[in-house]
Amino acid sequence: MAALVELRGVTKSYRRADTGETVTAVEGVDLDVHQGEVLGVIGYSGAGKSTLVRLVNALELPTSGTVTVAGQELTAIPERERRQARRRIGMVFQQFNLFRSRTIAGNVAYPLKVAGVAKAERDRRVAELLDFVGLLDRAYAYPEQLSGGQKQRVGIARALASNPELLLADEATSALDPETTSEVLALLRRVNRELGVTIIVITHEMDAVRRIADRVAVMEQGRVVEVGDVYDVFSAPTTEATQRFVRTALHDRPSAETVARLHERHPGRIVSVRITDESGLQGRIDQAFRDTAVTAELVFGGVSEIRERRIGSLTYELGGRNTDVDRAVGALRAAGITVVEEARA
Repeated sequence: MAALVELRGVTKSYRRADTGETVTAVEGVDLDVHQGEVLGVIGYSGAGKSTLVRLVNALELPTSGTVTVAGQELTAIPERERRQARRRIGMVFQQFNLFRSRTIAGNVAYPLKVAGVAKAERDRRVAELLDFVGLLDRAYAYPEQLSGGQKQRVGIARALASNPELLLADEATSALDPETTSEVLALLRRVNRELGVTIIVITHEMDAVRRIADRVAVMEQGRVVEVGDVYDVFSAPTTEATQRFVRTALHDRPSAETVARLHERHPGRIVSVRITDESGLQGRIDQAFRDTAVTAELVFGGVSEIRERRIGSLTYELGGRNTDVDRAVGALRAAGITVVEEARA
């Protein structure tokens, strides 16, 4: 798949005015964003993800490395050409950034007016976009008359005004409640599927990645530490940072407190097994229990769907002689099943 965005060896450092210390926000990042995909970029506060998005739209230039968007190396052209390039990149913000003195239609029309688009064409495009985001009937309302979710839909409409190839959503759902978050994520997915816009979603919420992204890049301390298909990353995270994020989204493994309660109520060994959409997986789990003469009681679990494929964990109490339980755990692992023994606190 062709890359719309290419980052090669990108580093961004700052010198702090108060101490003179050099701080590196992004370090040595190599990353491709494929044409037509939704890429989730996730990281905790300070991971460098917001700096990364400012490098992609050339609001900041890297200390070293190159940023290329739609075949144009933004780091090698003058500022006037970068301003032109930014018109192909839409931006959706966490705090909406709407003009309070302008109507909803006026907010959406603003980038078109700046670009010199004729009024008749502006009006046509504004009506088209407000209809797309479900707010045509609120065209002459003002931002303070809208809910947070409606404001973000206006922000999305405005970001789409100039027909961008790329849309950057920087923590676009962080200020919203869960129901409204779902609506905004569904709208972004429509933008991707129906309009063909490539989207980079910057977030600290793995659940948002699970619901919308095709691929995910995980950032920690300025570096991309893991990148891949969202299902593959959820089903087999390779770094501790990614494992922490996956746990927050799936809630399929018992917490330490829950494990302690399970051990109080169940005298046997507590083990969790990873569930994927692999054919015959449940049959192999059941066979391992039957072959080793252990009793297996399901005591905790959760299975979700990502990109129409199942993923999660089931937690069992295994009863029987220690040697039989050891054999059962060994049989599960020999069958290619990921097993975690939930140790007592």
